[in-house]
Amino acid sequence: MMLVSAGLQAAQAEEYIKLETSQARILRLARPADTVVIGNPAIADAVVQDAQTIVLTGKDFGVTNIVVMDKNGEPIIDRELVVSSNARGTMRVYRQAEVQTLSCTPYCEKASTKTGDDK
Repeated sequence: MMLVSAGLQAAQAEEYIKLETSQARILRLARPADTVVIGNPAIADAVVQDAQTIVLTGKDFGVTNIVVMDKNGEPIIDRELVVSSNARGTMRVYRQAEVQTLSCTPYCEKASTKTGDDK
C-alpha cells in the first residue's frame, strides 16, 4: 500500500488522487472523519481503518470522487479519484469484438477480473 498524502495540506495541493484497479492506497487525514462518501462505488471503494486513516481501492477504471466530512459536516477532503487499469505484466488478445486480458507473471494465463467483492 502506498501513502496518498500526509495530511490535509498535501491532499488539498493535489488536483486528484490516482488509483489503479485492484490496488490499494492509504489516505491519511489531518483530523478525524465522521462520514466518507464515494461518488460511484463501482469505480472505487473506501474502508475506514481508523478515524484518520482511509484505505482506497480502485475497482474499475473511470473517474469518481471522494468526500470526507468531520462530525460537524465540514469537508476534510473533497477530491476527484481517477482509477486507471493496471497494465503492468499484462497482455491483451483481440479476437474480433472479444478482448481477453492475460496476466504474464511470468507465464501468461487469463487475468482475474474479480475485485474481491464479486460473488
